[in-house]
Amino acid sequence: MSASLPSFRYHPDPVASGSIRADAGACACCSRSTGWIYTATFYSAHEVSGRFCPWCIADGSAAERFAGEFTDSYGLDGVSEDVLHEVTRRTPGFHAWQDPHWLVHCHDAAAFVGEVGYTELVAHSEALEQLRADMRLGGWHDDNQLEHFLTHLGEGATAMLFRCTVCGVYLAYADAS
Repeated sequence: MSASLPSFRYHPDPVASGSIRADAGACACCSRSTGWIYTATFYSAHEVSGRFCPWCIADGSAAERFAGEFTDSYGLDGVSEDVLHEVTRRTPGFHAWQDPHWLVHCHDAAAFVGEVGYTELVAHSEALEQLRADMRLGGWHDDNQLEHFLTHLGEGATAMLFRCTVCGVYLAYADAS
């Protein structure tokens, strides 16, 4: 197994999030067995037999060779073309029930921290307040139903937690089956 994984600015701990795991399988791009393999989404019109190693994600070779993306560009409005390509083509995506999307803050993509429940979200109160406000804008007008949903995150629904790479504020969105 390789000692150190490549660094991903917008997904700093893909092992903790479950997007990359220890695996002896060969990479579908470089054919090497690095000891690590990517387990989350990849969008491509091409047939891909197998998974990718973190190095082929980091250098963009997997996305280029298979003309695909690890994350949809939805939600990445207002970022530069370089940041858009970094997130969609050179950053591991993450597991979600619905189509995963990236959050933006301070005109930059935020860093994906991980999937969290209510208890973890409370520790990042600004993310909880932002999520509450977004859900109200999205049609959750009954405060009792909204609070019930939020306090039961982790039970059929979850929050995807991000951290702004510029100012450090935490952000979240809800994901449910």
